[in-house]
Amino acid sequence: MFDLNTLKFDEKGLIPAVVVDVLSKKVLTVAYMNRESLEISMKEGKTCFWSRSRQELWRKGETSGNYQHIVSITADCDRDALTVEVLKDGPACHLGTESCFNETVYQSEENHGFSIDGLMELLEGRKADKPEGSYTTYLFEKGLDKILKKVGEESTEVIIAAKAEDKKETIYEIADLAYHVLVLMVEAGISLEDVRKELASRHIIDHKVKQEKMTK
Repeated sequence: MFDLNTLKFDEKGLIPAVVVDVLSKKVLTVAYMNRESLEISMKEGKTCFWSRSRQELWRKGETSGNYQHIVSITADCDRDALTVEVLKDGPACHLGTESCFNETVYQSEENHGFSIDGLMELLEGRKADKPEGSYTTYLFEKGLDKILKKVGEESTEVIIAAKAEDKKETIYEIADLAYHVLVLMVEAGISLEDVRKELASRHIIDHKVKQEKMTK
């Protein structure tokens, strides 16, 4: 068992806690814990912090219902900061946003990187703005039936490539399928968070094994 006595609380008896969404790995907020709030968090399995402004314990979600269920708490190498991975019931920020970190201070013009979340935001922007000449705009303008047709076609292409054991082509077709599924999600009003929560709520492998056993 980890010895809490080895943690280095500051002169006010506090330690910073970086709260991270265990599914998206996005930083949700940075708060502070004292020894009591940390022990409450560990006992109850939900985040409890120390409010520096109100000078009192603060159980996240107590008034809003947006609880954060703790998956793990990890100390850094100096033991003077914590990372708290959580499954959240709702927005982390008091402004109603998923994360408190939404203001871009700096972004490299060369190294943008790629993320599913970023692609989803782009697709949502295409649906809202519908810029001319965009294939995504074309799909949204044609509507659900066209999008579903493309999902079906791309699924077939994945099967054909995989059956041929062509790894490069299979990767290419899976990427096409993933893109069109994301378009479908935007059209249907389904978020990545919805899918992450569904996956987290079940044991996929065990569930599949049980289904196969039942059909035999």
